[in-house]
This record gives sequence, structure tokens and C-alpha cells, in this order.
Amino acid sequence: MPEATATPLALEAPKDNPHCVLMSDTDFDVAVVGAGPAGLVAACLAAARGFTTAMITGPQAERPDPRTVALMMPSLAVLAECGLWPGALKDMTAPLRKLRLIDDTGSLISAPELTFAARELGLEAFGWNIPLVVLKPALEARAEALGVRFFRDSVAGFAVQGDKATLSLGNGALLSARLALAADGRNSLLRRAIGINTISWTYDQSAIAVSFAHSHPHRDVSCEYHKPAGPFTTVPLPGQRSSLVWMETPARAQALMTLDDASLAAEIQASSHGELGRISDVGPRQSFPMSGARAEIFARDRVMLIGETAHVVPPIGAQGLNMSLRDAAEAIALASAAREAGEDIASPKVLGDYDRRRQRDVRPRQTMIDLMNRSLLSGFLPLEAGRAAGLAALSSFGPLRRFAMSAGLGRAVQS
Repeated sequence: MPEATATPLALEAPKDNPHCVLMSDTDFDVAVVGAGPAGLVAACLAAARGFTTAMITGPQAERPDPRTVALMMPSLAVLAECGLWPGALKDMTAPLRKLRLIDDTGSLISAPELTFAARELGLEAFGWNIPLVVLKPALEARAEALGVRFFRDSVAGFAVQGDKATLSLGNGALLSARLALAADGRNSLLRRAIGINTISWTYDQSAIAVSFAHSHPHRDVSCEYHKPAGPFTTVPLPGQRSSLVWMETPARAQALMTLDDASLAAEIQASSHGELGRISDVGPRQSFPMSGARAEIFARDRVMLIGETAHVVPPIGAQGLNMSLRDAAEAIALASAAREAGEDIASPKVLGDYDRRRQRDVRPRQTMIDLMNRSLLSGFLPLEAGRAAGLAALSSFGPLRRFAMSAGLGRAVQS
């Protein structure tokens, strides 16, 4: 790895980003590696709080992502701090006022249908469903407006030197930062560079993400049908349109991906039992293998792990990106508190606090998601009975149901 140099590097604005400010300095408070939603939110939060911030984007996807993300109210408060919510973004999204869980496994022991209503918590909605093709450009534009400096390159090396982290880029440039945030995904180069190992596992599942139109109104209700191969979850979009995350066996998912739009619409209509009426106008689709992972620790050597660099979960209960945005918010909040106290924003104490707080949030959620998913896949009667009993208790006991809803929103996390 090249040695760090104090000589400023003159960098040209990237040709695909003419609004990027020309730089004569490469020394930052915060450097964010990875420009997914979690990384972009972290960069926006850092810049909004007055940290000089660099964003290292790495390779960008060549095709639009058809997925949507159901961001719960605490996550929308994070977007509000970034200056993005409600604003124009809200007009392109749909609220989630109710969540229905429907046992569609055909098991001998079936769970009662369970409905969570936001009004039980005194909320207008649990959150809003936002297409990634809308969210990511809005975050990029906001980051640029807040003064985040974009480097459209990948990280080639990393070293800690005194009170700075030095990142070398693929083009040979060097950047330094007091705090680095690794948001470069489940195969993170930065996480590996600092020697943090992960625990990972796989499921015999693939998820299909797609959107579609329907003849009946969704009434702002998200429906999660629990099927033998995993959840089939419809989530409202504006108008009479919904997004879908359909978890199936890999072979079945592959077969569904090869269908023409009309045939896939018929399959969606049958799997949703016609509750949304006639299905039509199927959008672009994408399939993803299902897996889980967790880093052994979430911070080390002036680096905090956020998003899928730290944890991966199947798309159940809208937990994945909501946890990731809490990572970003916690990281910047701890750095801000340290700065206000005149302390190092990436000291061992700050990094330890971050690890402890995020582990406390992430580990139990991963465990619950894993148990729920495996209870559907196993066909093991005691597990199915346990799932049915748990859902029955939630359905019949209001205080427990409200606690579960608060925990699902992220409200019940204790720092």
C-alpha cells in the first residue's frame, strides 16, 4: 500500500457528476465507502451536522433496481433530518396503515390471521413504501447539495496512521478521514481490510421483487402470506399498484422468472387469492438468493460497519434497511456527541459504544427473522405449532401486540 502523503491532490470532477465541487484537499472528518441507501443517508447526516464528508461510490449498478423499501416512521425521521421528508419524495410513495399476516402454509396447525393497525399506536401510518429508483437519486442529489464530495472509484487499500484513516483509491489517489463508515455491502473490501470476520448462512430460497397493477384498491394495507417456501408479501404503492417480494424455492423462482408478464400476473393473482382483483401491468423483475450474515463486531480501527456490511437478513417484516438507517443515525450521533465533548470522533470508546448499541438492536431481530423463516421452511410440526401459538398470542392480547409493533418500528431499542 502507498504511504500517505501530506501533499494535496488536485482531482477533477467526475465526468458523470458535473455538479461535484473541484477539490484541492483530501482530508475529511468522515469518509463513507459505498453509495447504497444506508451509505448515502450516513453521508447526508454527516454533512448536515457539519462534518466534512467524502463519499466513495465504487461500481454502480447498470440497471434500475425494481425493489421498494418500506421505511418505518423512525427511518422517515432520519430522512427528515437529511432534509428529504416529507417533501416531493412523499408524493411518489404510499403509506402503510395496516399490516396483515396470513397463514397460507396449509399446515395442520394454522395461525389465526393477524392484523397490525398503526392507529393502535396513535400513528397515521407505520411508514411509507418507497421505490429504490426514487429514493437513491433523491439521496444522491441531497448529498451533493449538502456538500458531500463524491469519488466515483473503489477502495484499493486502507491503513490507520495516528488519528487518521487513510484510504487509497483505485486511481492511486489517497484520502484521509478521522472516521470511515463501511457501507460497501456484504462482500465489503473495507471490512476485510480491517480483519473483521462474518458469520454467514444460506436459505433454500430465492426472492423475486416486482411491482404490478390491480383492479381492487389495496387500502394502504400490506399483506404477508406465510407459505411453505416463505413469505409472499404485497406492499402498497401509489394508486392501484403494489410491490411484491415473493420468496420461493430456487427452482420455482427460476421458473417464475422465465414467465411472460401475463403468465406471471396470473400466478400473482392466484397466490394472493384474488384479494387485489385482476393483476396486470407487471413491472421489471429481479431475483435474489436468500442468505443471512452478521459481522463479529461492528467497529474497529476507525471504521464503523453499517448496513449489509454489518448484517444481512431476509426481507421479512421490513427490517433490513430500517436497521441499516439506524446504523447510520447511531454512527453520526455518536461522532457528533464526541465532537461536542472535544473528543476523538473515532476513539476506542466511541467505536465500542457503537458496536454495543447496534449489536443490541441487530442480534435479537436477526434471531426472530431467522426463526420465523425457518419455521415456514422446515415443515417440522413443533416449530409450526410454536409460530402459530406466537401469532395467536399477538392477535388476542393487545398489550403484547402493541409492544411487538413498537419493537418492529425500532422504538423499543434501548441504548
